[in-house]
Amino acid sequence: MTPLFQIRADHDRETIVMYQAFSPAIADAALRAGRFVPPFSFHRMTWIKPSFLWLMHRSNWARKAGQQRVLAVRMSRRGWDEALSKAVPTTSDPVALARATVHVQWDPERSLRGAALNHYSIQVGISRHLIRTFTDEWVVGLTDVTPRTHKISALLQAGRHTEARRLLPPEREYPKPA
Repeated sequence: MTPLFQIRADHDRETIVMYQAFSPAIADAALRAGRFVPPFSFHRMTWIKPSFLWLMHRSNWARKAGQQRVLAVRMSRRGWDEALSKAVPTTSDPVALARATVHVQWDPERSLRGAALNHYSIQVGISRHLIRTFTDEWVVGLTDVTPRTHKISALLQAGRHTEARRLLPPEREYPKPA
């Protein structure tokens, strides 16, 4: 049985993958530069999510305005663990939350068909006070997964769920930071 609150992600010994959806202008500029650059905003919170299916629910399979491009953001585990060490739950005292450089929120995980599941997926908000550390030190690579996103969506619409499931990124339990 899946624990109620568990971080599941595509990860290896050194890195972990987060997903973010952006407008084409932001995604194109980031992919050309190999890192986040304007028009990406360094002055507002950015939310990163290790759950591919949760982001698919949020972005409507990269069809929502301003979220037409999906990037797999590979970041160092050191950075991810540091972010988690600074995280304050969004359900915390408003004063503590206002001072926090990292916010954490748990939302129902999603099935391949978009239904809410009975366990939760983590989202992490990196505030403008820590955003440069995220973009310049923690992020080690960006990959455009929009074509894969569209292919999975098309397979689902065609009723080919088994084939769609095979294209999902591998997500497994992420060990709790030491």
